[in-house]
Amino acid sequence: MAGERNSTTLTKFILMGFSEFPKLTIVLFSAFLGIYLMTVSWNISLITLIRLDSHLHTPMYFFLGNLSLLDICYVSTIAPRMLSDFFRKQKFISFMGCTMQYFIFSSLGLTECCLLAAMAYDRYAAICNPLLYTAVMSPTLCVQMVAGSCITGFFGSFIQLCALLQLHFCGPNVINHFFCDLPQLLILSCSDTFFFRIMTSVLTVIFGLMSVLVIMISYGYIVGTILKITSAEGRSKAFNTCASHLTAVTLFFGSGIFVYMYPNSGDSGSQNKLASVFYTVVIPLLNPLIYSLRNREIKDALSRWKKIIFS
Repeated sequence: MAGERNSTTLTKFILMGFSEFPKLTIVLFSAFLGIYLMTVSWNISLITLIRLDSHLHTPMYFFLGNLSLLDICYVSTIAPRMLSDFFRKQKFISFMGCTMQYFIFSSLGLTECCLLAAMAYDRYAAICNPLLYTAVMSPTLCVQMVAGSCITGFFGSFIQLCALLQLHFCGPNVINHFFCDLPQLLILSCSDTFFFRIMTSVLTVIFGLMSVLVIMISYGYIVGTILKITSAEGRSKAFNTCASHLTAVTLFFGSGIFVYMYPNSGDSGSQNKLASVFYTVVIPLLNPLIYSLRNREIKDALSRWKKIIFS
């Protein structure tokens, strides 16, 4: 039985998903499917635009293209399984499938932390050292920063995976969530998770706080530089180049802090699910919009390609 603990090692879990809303199954499925399709299409469109338009071949848009690719992978780790579970009577997921879903999801999340920090440094170099910008942010350095973010995120998540595989799960096996997230897995473990929680806290400090620290220091210098600009137009232009990134950073880290630092984040209530939906499904949808709506260069590139396509 799911509610009884015994000595049997679990081989599969049950994902409850949104089963507490049986009357809203069609509505929720339609909404999440629409969000997923829009997320993938908008991010692919942004990547394609950046690749095709030579005016966007700059470090800022190189990072933005990689962020869009990361968001596609990020949402695709969660959404397809979540959508298919709406119409499954038995929502089983194997132990290995569950741990691998978390490993991939965690790798992409940690990578995004590092990538957002790299993008903050790029904005610092562009605003605080404009004359040396192209020399400082060389193509080689940009590739190294993206590759470093991916490798660092992978190894950070791999450490968690190795520790997670050492935990023993003997029951219950019901995960009242729509994907295999760490707080819910730790609740179900029969092992002592003290060491695991300490290790996770250390990784949170390394990735979360260090990324936020880099971002804050970068924007500290940026604000100081902007305040020295005499013209209002110059200050507005400099601020607009950072507003999109600041918005994306606030949404990503804010929702992550709520889920993983909130005292009751282990509870799988509707409030926790709503926050998880926001940072796993909604944020990858919002990022291309955030970077496009207030960005004149993106708008100009869209206008050029509309003329080419429809001429």
